Parts: sequence; structure tokens; C-alpha cells
Amino acid sequence: AATAPRIPPTRLALHHFDVNYSLQLKDLWPSVRAGLLCEQKYGALLNNFSPVDHVAWELELQNATDFVSEVPKKAQRSQRGAAAEEAGRGESRFQEGSGEGRTVMQAETMTQTEMSPPLRASISSNIKCYTFPRGDITRFRPARPDTLGLLDYYLMDAASLLPVLALNVQPDDFVLDLCAAPGGKTLALLQTGVCGHLAANDVSISRTKRLYQILHSYVPKEIRETVSVTSCDGRDWEQLEGGTFHKVLVDVPCTTDRHSVMEDDNNIFHRRRTKERQMLPMLQLQLLMAGILATKPGGEVVYSTCSLSPLQNEYVIE
Repeated sequence: AATAPRIPPTRLALHHFDVNYSLQLKDLWPSVRAGLLCEQKYGALLNNFSPVDHVAWELELQNATDFVSEVPKKAQRSQRGAAAEEAGRGESRFQEGSGEGRTVMQAETMTQTEMSPPLRASISSNIKCYTFPRGDITRFRPARPDTLGLLDYYLMDAASLLPVLALNVQPDDFVLDLCAAPGGKTLALLQTGVCGHLAANDVSISRTKRLYQILHSYVPKEIRETVSVTSCDGRDWEQLEGGTFHKVLVDVPCTTDRHSVMEDDNNIFHRRRTKERQMLPMLQLQLLMAGILATKPGGEVVYSTCSLSPLQNEYVIE
């Protein structure tokens, strides 16, 4: 009897996304689809434990920019534009009034804009990640060791920094990275230079070994000793250290959409992993609950995935 042809998991993933994300994203899906299928562009997270001034200079000569410092500038320009537009509408409404009244209203609008929360100074500005402009497919050179053997930057998907920035670590915060491996976000948390204590956990022993390797490659011994690395099921964290942390990052296992359409190895759309994929939202919810229970009263939790699926994002939160 003939056997059914084996469909690669990358094709299964793309078909799944075409069916579901086209309904979710509508007209945006073709461009998002193209982005998923393009070669991945990396960002270079500078290692503050290594001399980085010459590295930043080298990257800037190649037309790379630090997107972390650029975002607030762009937001400020955008908000000023919105404030000017609002002021213009106000002037048209108050043409009959005095010039003084119009000036006061515009000043108040600008003051509110300039004081808005996204523009407040953040300790996360210690993080520097360089990217090339849109459309520029230049590749970063491999990281190089300094005189102490520490590598000068870490190549990662720049979007992976967003959960770390959202966590907004403050001086002496106790921080938990609940699903930490392979270690890029843990390394980024250390770049803030302010963690009072950092716990990095991952259920996978093999992935935790990769986390150890990254810490040894980028972080001096005296800083590594302030990081506790564990390999336990994050769902059980409350039983270990409940109500302990000021900030908790819950970057959960997910369908890893780009990987799923690009790589057959370790692909969660492989037919033998169907049940595992279907159970992801339940696992994600359990990990999120564990992260919340690990947090001190008044603490903060950031939940993140690298998937576009509402089932793995909004529905888990709700």
C-alpha cells in the first residue's frame, strides 16, 4: 500500500499561519508573511562588561544605530507632531479669542506631551543594541574577545530585547527570568547593571548548559556569582521562592513562528509534536501564574512570546 507523502513541518507551519493569521491580520498578512520568510536580521547587543566605545564607533561607521536610544527620540518627535496638530486645531477653534489664550493652550499641550510616561528616563538606557537600517542586509562580524576573554557583543533578534526593556529593572531589584535559556534576555538584564539579584531558570538541562556558556563568554566572574542558575519546571516556582521578586520575566515556550517556517529541526509543527503544540496555551498559562505567584506584592510581571497567535498571547493574559 502506498504511504502518504511526508509533508515537511515548515510547510505545515506556513499553511497553519496562512489559514489563521490571514484572518487575524487581514491585509497586513502578506507583508508579515514575507517578513517571516526572509533571512533573519540580527541586532548586536553591546557587552557593557567589555570595553565597548570602539565597538560602537565601528558599528556606527557601518551605518548601524542603537535602536534602544533611537526609539524615545522617534516617539518624542511623533508626540511633538501630534501636539502641534492638536494646537493647530485649538487655534482654529479659538480664532475669536485672544492670542494669549492660544499660546497658553499650546504650551499646556506641549508640556503634557513632554512629560508623558514613555519619555521618562529609564535605567534600561544602559542597554545598547545596534541594528542596520530597514532594507540593509549587512551582516555583523562574529563577536571578538577582549583582553580578558569576554566577547564584545551578542547577536540576537533585536525584538527579543523588548520584554527586557518593558520590565524596566530598577536599582537593587530582585529579578527572575523564569524561562531563561538560551540566555540572551538574561544577558540583557545583566547589561542594565542594577539587578540586586538575578535568578535564571529553564526546565531544559541542555539549554541551561547553553545559558552557562553565554554567562562565561560575556560576564566576569564576580558578576556571574550574583546570578543563580537553576533547571527546574517553572510551573513549580512558587514552591521554591514564592513572593520573592520585584520583577519577573515570563518568556514562555511558544510556536516560535519564524523558526517554524524556516527550520525543520526541532520544529513544533512536526506531526509527532502535535499534542505538545496543542497544549502550549495551557503550559503558558501555568507558567504565567507561577510568575505572578513568584512576585512580591506591588511587583511587575512581563509575559512574552515570539508568536503572533492570539491563543498564545491575549487569550493567555485574559
